[in-house]
Amino acid sequence: MRRLRACLGAAAAVGLAAAGTTALVAGSASGATSALSNRWYAAAPYLMPLDNDPPDPATIMDATGLKAFQLAFVLAPNGGGCSPTWGGTAAVSSDTAVQSVVNTIRAKGGDVSVSIGGYGGTKLGQVCSDAAATAAAYQQVITKYGLHAIDFDLEEPEYENTAAIKNEIGAAKILQQNNPGLYVSVTTAGTADGTGWFGKQMLLEAKSQGFTPNNFSIMPFDGGFNGAASQTSALTNFNQILQSTFGWDQATAYAHEGFSGMNGRSDTGEFFTQTDFQTVLDYATSHNMDRFTFWSLNRDRQCTPADNGGRTSGTCSSVAQNSWDFATYSVKFAGATPPSSTPTPTPTPTPPSTGCKPAWSSTAVYTVGNEVSYNNHNWKAKWWTQNETPVASDWGVWQDEGAC
Repeated sequence: MRRLRACLGAAAAVGLAAAGTTALVAGSASGATSALSNRWYAAAPYLMPLDNDPPDPATIMDATGLKAFQLAFVLAPNGGGCSPTWGGTAAVSSDTAVQSVVNTIRAKGGDVSVSIGGYGGTKLGQVCSDAAATAAAYQQVITKYGLHAIDFDLEEPEYENTAAIKNEIGAAKILQQNNPGLYVSVTTAGTADGTGWFGKQMLLEAKSQGFTPNNFSIMPFDGGFNGAASQTSALTNFNQILQSTFGWDQATAYAHEGFSGMNGRSDTGEFFTQTDFQTVLDYATSHNMDRFTFWSLNRDRQCTPADNGGRTSGTCSSVAQNSWDFATYSVKFAGATPPSSTPTPTPTPTPPSTGCKPAWSSTAVYTVGNEVSYNNHNWKAKWWTQNETPVASDWGVWQDEGAC
């Protein structure tokens, strides 16, 4: 779910990127506004503008004081090629729908960043020939929307591809050089140890290329996490990884570290409530971290009562809340005061109790419709499988049927 989601004129464009020609972002045809402070881009929550029942950004801005949005996701075309699209299907070059969203936000004094990659789909780093070609594709997005910020969301399956990560990091470095003042974040998976082997390889690639973004952010969810304490522990461990990789002291590492959470019920059935967000926000601000964001505004509203706590959705949080409760923590991280009262922290809902199916076995063969239990949840197989651990995912074999 989370990520629950022409190469700028061929040789000429590649030559422009490689040569280091400065892109005049503010002079693009998109009518870009003046940049917000970097703190707003660092606080921008993710919003899918074309999928998952997109909320009206103007409504969120009026209710919370939020000024910046992280629009997701730019991918390579589903049919192949080195040109940017929204979700693999809508070409950036001919887009009007996302541009309309951008215009709405800017008309109210806000701005957007664009996130590239995410979970699933084909990323441009996988199909473009090299870093320069990848950068040229992303430059189209920057120019089209007059961007002052961009996010490289490096996840499965791309971050397991060494060549693709080399292209993405190289492209990020080129864009940083060619667009002075561009705010660049790099987001990747989180683990209890901070980040996993592929995340560490990505950091080493950045070090080898001499690339330092505004921040490296981890996503401490969907990996056996349980509330804020497990997340802040992962952030502490990630800080140590940044220190050892780049030779930074602790304060410098925190100044280049970010948090990207998931509000409510995660893909794997973890719960993160308003209380958890407040705890992580306090940790981030007290350690002078660079970024605090979450996935996603599409989910920042309460599910119907029958669904609360029992499923993971792309359009609601599965915890008790008022609409846009979680967005207010982003506003506070940006240094602003939400216009309404701070949301009341709510307890994790108790899912309805149901009988557990037979326990999942790594050696058994399951076919479509077979049901098992794993980690106190029931699961239904979508197709034939063996030795695939039940994990909730739009693309996975197992469908989460809720707690048991």
